[in-house]
Amino acid sequence: MRVLIAPDSFGETLTAVQAADAMAAGWRSVRPADDIVRAPQSDGGPAFVDVISGTVGGRRASRVAGPLDAETVARWVLADGTAYIESAQAVGLGLLGGPPNPDTALRAHSRGVGQLLAAAVAAGARRIVVGLGGSCCTDGGRGLVAALGGLDRARSRLAGVEVVAATDVEHPLLGEHGAARVFGPQKGADADAVAVLEQRNVAWAAELAAAAGRDVADLAGAGAAGGLGAALLALGGVRASGAAVVAEVTDQARQVAAAQLVLTGEGKFDHQSLRGKLVTSLARVAAEAGVPIVLVAGQIAVDREAVHDAGIAAAFSIAESAGSVERAMAEAASELETLTARVAGRAECGATHEE
Repeated sequence: MRVLIAPDSFGETLTAVQAADAMAAGWRSVRPADDIVRAPQSDGGPAFVDVISGTVGGRRASRVAGPLDAETVARWVLADGTAYIESAQAVGLGLLGGPPNPDTALRAHSRGVGQLLAAAVAAGARRIVVGLGGSCCTDGGRGLVAALGGLDRARSRLAGVEVVAATDVEHPLLGEHGAARVFGPQKGADADAVAVLEQRNVAWAAELAAAAGRDVADLAGAGAAGGLGAALLALGGVRASGAAVVAEVTDQARQVAAAQLVLTGEGKFDHQSLRGKLVTSLARVAAEAGVPIVLVAGQIAVDREAVHDAGIAAAFSIAESAGSVERAMAEAASELETLTARVAGRAECGATHEE
């Protein structure tokens, strides 16, 4: 059997490449004769650059400001006039140096992402695709714009360059479903910090609208990566699904069609996963090809009906298998390998669907 192993990253515990390695090892331990194809994926968040560079090459690195000012080295790609930038390389949660908290939630900024855009323009990029996801900031892209010299200067510098905001979510910038209220708590913000972040972004949204000549705050993807989507849209960018961008670059449809089973995974499969993130996008591709897809996730936070409605044949939780979320995270690679071996054992018995 030909098995396509195509996971996303597992939050801060495993990159997509590490997850694919662990899943491949687990599967081979039970079904060594199967033809296993590793194809790590990304929806614009962590591993976006690794996945893209694995296909097109052109990897580069720039020293930029991290989310709390300390410099970091961010990887990006330039190939055939197109630059691929991963926001998490400059503002990822892992760059905080510790767990997020209300103070870091309020202080974190996106200047490093703006510096990466400037580096891409200086290198001659005619098209810049910015993968948005996995950020620790909620500044609406204010830092990004500042790094480019302000709104007017930024629009001028990007004139003639096609900018694509490759988002992993469709959320707007403001309101109940916006960047601060939905994602702020995941970035350490308590209720007071969320209120401050929302207020800041309300004022910032007015500045973006004035510069762009249109309101961008309510557009799909404006709230991605703490509002970086809104800033890029205001600077003349267009929004695209990060998962779709990766699918096109990696020729995902062909790989899926050539498989007899797709095995995917991510850190937490929840209601956000159902709103355009990688696993559900991959499930649609698999459904079109008539290939069953199985999910192995760190946690599963939706009911089985929602899983099946997403086109997934079976879903397995590492936290459930390991006995706790803590163990699932502390021993992520080994627990993922062990659970994947169990899934392979079900396939050995011809059971790729849940009972």
